[in-house]
Amino acid sequence: MKKNAALYDPYLDIMGGGEKHILSILKVLEDQGYNVSVFWNDNLTNEIQNKFKLNFEKLFFLPNIFTKTSPINKIKTLKRFDMFFYVTDGSYFFSPAKKNYIFCMVPDKNLYKMNTINKLKTINSHFISNSRYTQQWLAKWNVKSDVVYPYANEEFFNLNLDSPREKIILSVGRFFPHLHAKKHDILIKTFLEFQKNNSDFTLVLAGGVKEEDKHYFEDLNKIIGSNKNIILRPNIPYPELLKLYKKAMFFWHFTGFGINEALNPEMVEHLGMTPIEAMASGVIPFCFNAGGLKEIIQNNNNGFLFSTQKQLLEQINLVLTNVALQKTIQKNGREYAQRIFNYQEFKKNVIKLVSI
Repeated sequence: MKKNAALYDPYLDIMGGGEKHILSILKVLEDQGYNVSVFWNDNLTNEIQNKFKLNFEKLFFLPNIFTKTSPINKIKTLKRFDMFFYVTDGSYFFSPAKKNYIFCMVPDKNLYKMNTINKLKTINSHFISNSRYTQQWLAKWNVKSDVVYPYANEEFFNLNLDSPREKIILSVGRFFPHLHAKKHDILIKTFLEFQKNNSDFTLVLAGGVKEEDKHYFEDLNKIIGSNKNIILRPNIPYPELLKLYKKAMFFWHFTGFGINEALNPEMVEHLGMTPIEAMASGVIPFCFNAGGLKEIIQNNNNGFLFSTQKQLLEQINLVLTNVALQKTIQKNGREYAQRIFNYQEFKKNVIKLVSI
């Protein structure tokens, strides 16, 4: 008889990197012979396939018992699962599933208040962090967790490092102004400064836009004005995104810029999946020196870390005049991403985790 695994993620409709990460864990379990289910009232199979390239044989969508269902019904439902994964919004509950895992992708202290009641509720749960950065912050709040990195899709590694690159600076990330915002406004203003001496470069900003964030997107359009060298690509199809990674020369990532990391660890980058995709694709990343980016970017080796706009501009101008350095960074970035963020490594770590 097949074993059963289930997931509840209250943020599933965001369809961000964290959602791909936790759903990928379910996919590994399906490949290991599990029936896999998600507690969500709508069937999101097509969205998951189109957005993340995750092709489940059969992903079951069950009524969301975590909204209005009684505690007794929750217990009855969860009791039949061998594994249960959930993402907390700050609330916890007792689960009678045989094994329970709490997936942690945001180092926000308000989500991990381990008072006596929450300790009792999670006594049979195992915490998973998406990065060492998240893990270290959880440890400060007395939550022990294991790190399982996500992986980059194989298509990124298949892009030819030696293919001609166009004078494109790419940035990929959801268009939204809250939480760990991508700081598109500051990024655009930095490009305008760069453009004064590099008028032949184009900046492309790609990412998802939800209805509630359209005002933010329009504000960016106002900053851009009539500048033809800054292009916004909202809700870009996956094949088009791959083409951008194939053509772009540089990748900029500003998440965390201007944030006091010690006071607001949740507002900087928790890992940095898009810079990893950039490295896998042969695009040279320039990332703000904070959060999880510091654990994936080795400065002057597989990419660059900057603390100020001036430093970024100095770094990119140096790279522009040194083709040999460009090739070295590309090679090192690809090798690093292949070694740490490939699917087989991810699968191995998931299987190791669930066997504990």
